[in-house]
Amino acid sequence: MVKGPAARLFIEHDLSDGAQISLEKDQSNYLLSVMRLTSGDKIAVFNGRDGEWLAKIDKKSKRLADLELIELLRPQTAPQDLHYMFAPLKRARLDYMVQKAVELGVSRLTPVITDFTNVDRVNLERMKANAIEAAEQCGILSIPQIDSPVKLPHLINEWPDAEELDKTLVFCDESQIDGGPIADLKEIKTSSLAVLIGPEGGFSANERDLLVGQRFVKAISLGPRIMRADTAAVAALSLVNAVLGDWQS
Repeated sequence: MVKGPAARLFIEHDLSDGAQISLEKDQSNYLLSVMRLTSGDKIAVFNGRDGEWLAKIDKKSKRLADLELIELLRPQTAPQDLHYMFAPLKRARLDYMVQKAVELGVSRLTPVITDFTNVDRVNLERMKANAIEAAEQCGILSIPQIDSPVKLPHLINEWPDAEELDKTLVFCDESQIDGGPIADLKEIKTSSLAVLIGPEGGFSANERDLLVGQRFVKAISLGPRIMRADTAAVAALSLVNAVLGDWQS
């Protein structure tokens, strides 16, 4: 069996055959001190634009290293069109939710402020760091777009024309009791999707009325149990991938 690269790293630089890249201090420290790699060792690198490349480490000092790109391992592919919208959570649970959403193939993340949202400030840089870490570990080639928080009414009012852009908003509604989520999702005829998960207290009556009144919204149930928001994220995104996304055979 051929041994693969010892590590996988996201970098901002353009990637091309023979390129020489000077790593930032934290990236050098990760490779040299944490992973205990040295000159001649090989890693995989990606930037979300130019595919995944095999790179060789050139250790410049105890704490600094350069990379030399050797060959293209995988060409860049477009991510699936899966937009995840969520009421912000407290720090540790938000970290977990972002990481799992990235692992499940989300291409865009949008924090949504609702009537019952308990957290009104979001550290976008921390979200990006968690997204990058998850992408490095799970082998995907793209980093999701991360949006600034938006209030739910504004999000709905600014929604693109559903007939023109063919994007459906899957609204995970704890009061939805008709049918099951798989049957409901099979009614959707597009692969351009957004998934909305509310806060721990659920959506207010006004918010629910606003959502179900839109022609681009499809309300689904997540079953008979009330889930925590981070658990609901994994459940909803898994269902969407299995029925409509890239888990299909």
